[in-house]
Amino acid sequence: MSELINSSLRELSAALAAKTVSAVELATLFLDRIERLNPALNAFIALDRDQTLVQAQAADAARRVGAGAPAISPLCGIPLAHKDIFCTRGWRTSCGSKMLENFVAPYDAHVVEKLAGAGMVMLGKLNMDEFAMGSSNESSYFGPVKNPWDLACVPGGSSGGSAAAIAARLAPAATGTDTGGSIRQPAALCGLTGLKPTYGAVSRYGMIAFASSLDQAGPMAKSAEDCALLLNAMAGFDARDSTSLERPAEDYARGLEQPLAGLKIGLPQEFFGAGMDDDVRAAVEAALAEYRKLGAVTVEVQLPNSGLSVPAYYVIAPAEASSNLSRFDGVRYGYRAPDYADLAEMYSRSRAQGFGAEVKRRILIGTYVLSHGYYDAYYLQAQKIRRLIAADFKAAFEQCDVIMGPTSPSVAFAFGAKSADPVQMYLSDIYTISTNLAGLPGMSLPCGFGRNNMPVGLQIIGNLFDEAKMLNVAHKYQQVTDWHTRMPKLAEVAK
Repeated sequence: MSELINSSLRELSAALAAKTVSAVELATLFLDRIERLNPALNAFIALDRDQTLVQAQAADAARRVGAGAPAISPLCGIPLAHKDIFCTRGWRTSCGSKMLENFVAPYDAHVVEKLAGAGMVMLGKLNMDEFAMGSSNESSYFGPVKNPWDLACVPGGSSGGSAAAIAARLAPAATGTDTGGSIRQPAALCGLTGLKPTYGAVSRYGMIAFASSLDQAGPMAKSAEDCALLLNAMAGFDARDSTSLERPAEDYARGLEQPLAGLKIGLPQEFFGAGMDDDVRAAVEAALAEYRKLGAVTVEVQLPNSGLSVPAYYVIAPAEASSNLSRFDGVRYGYRAPDYADLAEMYSRSRAQGFGAEVKRRILIGTYVLSHGYYDAYYLQAQKIRRLIAADFKAAFEQCDVIMGPTSPSVAFAFGAKSADPVQMYLSDIYTISTNLAGLPGMSLPCGFGRNNMPVGLQIIGNLFDEAKMLNVAHKYQQVTDWHTRMPKLAEVAK
């Protein structure tokens, strides 16, 4: 049964339907792998074998009762894991922080509800950068996640636990969140596929907020086809989220097999200049050559304001974070300092002790840019730049169908290599941040290996609500390449 660890979601669904494996057996297979491999990776930070097996038993019962019925989701009985930013009833939801170390959510996030409604079986909760603030998964209160391809390297962040778990085949799929690249960048650094949908396509209800105008939940899995099946279950209107978009239901897998003849791929000059490592460039250019063989044509496009995306993001995101994180004050839930003289001191000590260094840095920046006398000079200017970036993308999509480039300027770097220099760390997301500012969908898929045999990610950016087109473009590439099926030695040895 160990061969199932590298199976696609469609293959797992077929095995469950044919009764060659049960949901309980499948869950046990992955739980046993987590028990063996997670101590070295630190990807999972909350597990409950009993709860997981109860869900698996329910999925098996649903398949027995509904055998042959169209109402049974193809995902029923398939295991997945949730990034620990999603509230999960009865499970700890820590957001990678001491502040919420012992918080047990009384309700499920919308994404959790939807995937549970499809019959998916939750394996556990995944480690992440504290409050999703980071690009390397080094800021988690529970310690860093290790990259399965090289345990001395970071897995990317903030969804590093999700990426590492899938790469090591501890889970066939996982949820992630992307505020400035936190699905796509770890997907690139760990050699898997991750998709950030159009802003508002997936509800943020029950997802602990970092920057509300940028945060977006999305699927992470081995392939584009897997992500399409997951997005089918995750997307949809939710009245509890004021930014949720009311649109007709969509089958994101409907066009996976469409040929790519005549597809216009936009190549922004700004994505292929200085700053990209040579090994990343070589892998991306080889992927573009493969697309040309598939019938696509490449055209040069311009995103002249993309160079301003990092400074604009690091004004807007901290400003929103300083507001969102003000709720963690030690009064209603979360960490409370043990010693204090009065209410004001309880606030200050609880926040000083409960938040880590990166979270404090961003709260301070955000409070500063929103303060009297600086709002117009910083926050308002950043919002104007955001509109210019969105206008650049709109103009570019008049010349092409999708935009491509590298996901990350380098392969995974060693622990500590950038943690002493926040600016260098922030530049890790230089190619991904602009899509969040514009609200566009984007995804990363593996396209080869670079220095030290570490994975390289190719980024695909689509126009608003063009997820199905992006998934089609990614799927056709994955049909003629096998990068997405490659496993790190750690995962192969543990079969």
